[in-house]
Amino acid sequence: MPSYTAPVKDQIFVLHDVLKIAEQQDVPGYDELDRETTEAILEEAAKLAENVLAPLNAVGDEQGCTLENGVVRTPKGFKDAFDQVRDGGWTALDCDPEYGGQGLPYLISTAVGEYFSAANMAFNMYQGLTHGAYNAIHAHGSDEQKATYLPKMVTCEWGGTMNLTEPHCGTDLGLIRTKAVPQEDGSYQITGNKIWISAGEHDMCENIIHLVLAKLPDAPEGVKGISLFIVPKFLVNEDGSLGARNSLSCGGLEKKMGIHGNATCVMNYDGATGYLVGEPHKGMRAMFTMMNEARLGVGLQGYAQGEVAYQNALGFAQERLQGRDVTGVAAPDKPADPIIVHPDVRRNLMDQKSITEGARAFTFWGASLIDRSHRAGDDAAEGLISLLTPVIKGFLTDKGFETAVLAQQTLGGSGFTREWGMEQFVRDARITMIYEGTNGIQSLDLVGRKLGQDGGKHVMAFFELVKGFIAETKGKDAQFDAQFIEPLKAASKDLQAAGMYFMQNGMKNPNNALSGSYDFMHLFGHVCLGLMWARMALAAQTCLDEGASDVAFYQTKIATGRYYMARQLPMTATHLARIQSGAEPVMALDAANF
Repeated sequence: MPSYTAPVKDQIFVLHDVLKIAEQQDVPGYDELDRETTEAILEEAAKLAENVLAPLNAVGDEQGCTLENGVVRTPKGFKDAFDQVRDGGWTALDCDPEYGGQGLPYLISTAVGEYFSAANMAFNMYQGLTHGAYNAIHAHGSDEQKATYLPKMVTCEWGGTMNLTEPHCGTDLGLIRTKAVPQEDGSYQITGNKIWISAGEHDMCENIIHLVLAKLPDAPEGVKGISLFIVPKFLVNEDGSLGARNSLSCGGLEKKMGIHGNATCVMNYDGATGYLVGEPHKGMRAMFTMMNEARLGVGLQGYAQGEVAYQNALGFAQERLQGRDVTGVAAPDKPADPIIVHPDVRRNLMDQKSITEGARAFTFWGASLIDRSHRAGDDAAEGLISLLTPVIKGFLTDKGFETAVLAQQTLGGSGFTREWGMEQFVRDARITMIYEGTNGIQSLDLVGRKLGQDGGKHVMAFFELVKGFIAETKGKDAQFDAQFIEPLKAASKDLQAAGMYFMQNGMKNPNNALSGSYDFMHLFGHVCLGLMWARMALAAQTCLDEGASDVAFYQTKIATGRYYMARQLPMTATHLARIQSGAEPVMALDAANF
């Protein structure tokens, strides 16, 4: 049975020594996040993740969800655990106090979310989807809608979903067929079929508030004709009590590769009563309100699965005896040495460690930009996180899955068996590369929309940020320059060269840009992690210089950063070469010749 230990110390390091959140006094709420307060919150969340959620991860995978007479039953123990999460106020961390939330910054919710996702990803999706629906209603709903639905969604007494996909269309939502017919009382009659609806039906909440994309009778073609509707499982009376069951049902549960503990539903709407959110035909704008947070959350899921897989791979490598250290016997009192002495096992583990720790810092930085945008009204932060969101989602989920596979490989044959739990991490991590927009779509969004957004000023701001960091730190320490600054500078130049290639060749042949978009997303991701590792190494050295007591922790951080800069960051040159090969190698075959 795998185990999980929440990385509280590493998170505290990122939050306070790297991002220095307590010093960001211009972001409302950050002034209250001193180290002691942050640590107290995270320690309590860690207990819940380690002692309640993690033991249910394998249970949820083995039992899955069942559909009985239209009711979805969640795995044994899920409902009790959900009550504990709800009663502890964890669902309300960053929600609006006006509706019962605690009003903490999104960054703290992100940190806690890592624990819950790593401990039990399928379970955490129930509250995660509710939070996304809460965000959309909070941003675009009427005052009456907010008062009716948000207090119960904040506490997760009522769940929430997002209903986008239909059997005949996925990413191209302009093709949806679900209809919304206006009624005399101001409501709408919703009729249609939605698929792959996470947490669409379950037994842990007394009501579920579905957000459904549909088209009005007079809707224009394409995405400009989509509206968003609140369609509750149970209608809500004027006094807030639950009324009649709405005309909607779960038509089936998807049989999936992973996340078995989460109910992925086919939802049927048969003239169900719905209520328009925001303006007619503006549903996509309302739905995309939550996309930065939702996609950052999926990036977090990806590296969180990598983190828990790494922890278990490390434990195995420290205990598994096989072969002898080629430089001399490491455990003379044992018949063989633990496999962690072998360089190739070390390489495997260092890849895992350097990716997950770099991903954590990158994600937390992204969450801090969301806070700066939403809480401080910082337009530059909004532009930067908009640019970085597809990188966080696409790159970190690719690398999170890769990390889980590497961790599985560390266990050899044991990693392939269910007993050890590693194959579940691999299966669960796989969905993160697909939902909330496949990673191919993320790369197209990055190259096709985000690079040129607002005249390209956001990507230029990123380059200036990297350039500024290099200028501030270069020359202060020759070893730091050689190990961190020069590799970061080279990688940043590769990223700029790739952008220049798109500018020079993409206009005359768009396929030149689109054929290289996936490589560009990874190139960009490596530069971001390189920047994070340089910042972390600098912070760790500062802590050592100031006499920090845990010398091993900071020295380990610096050594892990050196590994990333030497062994991972040079991949930017490979991605650049592939980008500069253009569209011809990709598009050479006629469709019939594949």
